[in-house]
Amino acid sequence: MAKHNRNFELTIEDIDLIEAALHVTKRDLSMDLLEGTQAMLPADAAEDSLRKIDDLLGRLHNQKIFYRPSKGTYLGG
Repeated sequence: MAKHNRNFELTIEDIDLIEAALHVTKRDLSMDLLEGTQAMLPADAAEDSLRKIDDLLGRLHNQKIFYRPSKGTYLGG
């Protein structure tokens, strides 16, 4: 039986591209649900996909390490 590859060699740019694509897909699915059209998926499948995309975006966000200087004043935006 084949095993899953657990080692990925993705760059930060790759992750940014994946995240941007997920945001676009999420936006399109949300607009389809609001407009009542079924351009991409049926309503049940679209809602399930939106939940999965939100979950994946949350896991990507939680894996990020945000820089905060240890010395000096921190100026947040």
